[in-house]
Amino acid sequence: MSLDTLVKTITSGFTEIRLWDFLDIAIIAFFLYKLIVFTKETRAFQLLKGVAVLFVAAFISDLLQLPTLSWVLNSVLASGILVIVVLFQPEIRKTLEHIGRGKLFANGILQAFRPEDNEIVNEMQLAIMNLARRHVGALIVIEQRTGLGEIISTGTKINGTISAPLLENIFEPNTPLHDGAVVIRDGAIAAAACFLPLAEGIAVARELGTRHRAALGVSSVSDSITIVVSEETGVISFARDGKLVRYVDQKALHDLLESIFVGRESAAKANTLNILKRRVKHEK
Repeated sequence: MSLDTLVKTITSGFTEIRLWDFLDIAIIAFFLYKLIVFTKETRAFQLLKGVAVLFVAAFISDLLQLPTLSWVLNSVLASGILVIVVLFQPEIRKTLEHIGRGKLFANGILQAFRPEDNEIVNEMQLAIMNLARRHVGALIVIEQRTGLGEIISTGTKINGTISAPLLENIFEPNTPLHDGAVVIRDGAIAAAACFLPLAEGIAVARELGTRHRAALGVSSVSDSITIVVSEETGVISFARDGKLVRYVDQKALHDLLESIFVGRESAAKANTLNILKRRVKHEK
């Protein structure tokens, strides 16, 4: 195909574009953007980049009229869709859960401030500090964008208002719900005695117990924030993005909870967490 022919083909194509074509392209672009956002911090994002490279290579091979290479690439892409579904079924399920819960258009900046959010911060801070003072072990998972429905289903559903007495009573030793994690969803206690996945492929210090490993495990497969109180030492820690920050004091805990529940802009939230990391000791 000569350059003049290619230019004429492209030009004639533009003359036939309708308003609905622009709408069609905009919708596809929006969904591709959301797909990238959902998978950015997961293993699926690396696969998407690989698939994108194959699509570009297939397009170039067709343009250069390389039939053998085109056939190989098109065959790989045709079967690759099934491979993606099988290998990344958990990520696909999480994405569908987001859509089903109406979080496709969610944006932290657009979340409205609620007066009761400050009450949640105060009640959780009081409960965690009391548990730490008495060396009572605790594991609290705070759901963010990634749904934790599967984890909630492993425990006892509560759907209760967050209060310091309730949280302390849940983790009181020798009570029915003390063994496991509490999951916080939408500013309420969704469930207790939940089982969490343990950390895999993450170096964990020997002195850390099962709670810390579980906190690292759930934070590595979701964007949740997990607060841990050590039963042996009373030390407060939190896990996020597969990383553990230990020795969180009362002020740092308050800043962390406030950044989660009060609904600040994402930039302010990131800045608060950076301040926390400078003020606390990191796990080596």
